[in-house]
Amino acid sequence: MSAEHAFHPPVVTTPDGRPLDVIELRGLTVDCIVGIFNRERIAAQPLRLDVALFLDTRAAAVGGRLAHTVNYGRLAGELRFLLEACRFELLESAVETVCRYVLAPPTDDVPRAQVHAATVRVTKPLALGGLAVPSLQIHRTAAEMVYGREEKGFGRVDIIHEGAGYGVYRLRVKPGGCIPTHVHQQMEESELVLGSGLLLQFKPVARGMAFHWPRGFLHRYDNPSSTEQTVLCVDRPGFIPSDEVETEPPPEGLLPVTGHSYYPLDEPAAPGSPAEHQP
Repeated sequence: MSAEHAFHPPVVTTPDGRPLDVIELRGLTVDCIVGIFNRERIAAQPLRLDVALFLDTRAAAVGGRLAHTVNYGRLAGELRFLLEACRFELLESAVETVCRYVLAPPTDDVPRAQVHAATVRVTKPLALGGLAVPSLQIHRTAAEMVYGREEKGFGRVDIIHEGAGYGVYRLRVKPGGCIPTHVHQQMEESELVLGSGLLLQFKPVARGMAFHWPRGFLHRYDNPSSTEQTVLCVDRPGFIPSDEVETEPPPEGLLPVTGHSYYPLDEPAAPGSPAEHQP
């Protein structure tokens, strides 16, 4: 990275003055729809993302467990999914969404350390045809974040962020719960499965798999596990309650689906070792 484009997060300290540890994810480049002009709404362009996460990693250093830190490989996939699915109009929306997502409290099916603050920068390298490189950097803390919450029959929904033309949600399916067979006629929906215990269309689905639901496509989730399971959901436009139309599965069954994995294709060196102690 050239000096003029260097990423410089601030120093963040605890209340007693000790600097927090920092995990950085630099130079994540995603081809996505971002911008307000007609050409930007039609053709994808590269967006470069730099993220600094401020947290305490001492428990991970001692215990050697990913659940006590942040799995940056999976996080990179989740952020790539958000940038691709939301189709932001403004850089301001993109950075705010990323900040709100990484600062959200962890869930039981995806244990990780709580991130106390985050610095996020997004850059549009090609926006001005090489004459200049526009970017936006913001800094937010977990303490200032307020997330909406809705109780549902299947569990609950965390409202991560709602902006112009999109909404980002965490669907948290309780043990034994299900998101019944349903269809949308107005919203387009993209979903990334975060937990490892869900059934989709009555078939097991791996964590890190993403699916796009076009209008009119029947789909459902079931959670037969003993742990709450989470799905990261992007609706375009933001969620419309009247457009969540439940229906019975057709007699011939639900159509099978093929998703796309956003997680690294890696395996622990020693299965069952403490470093990979995540459900």
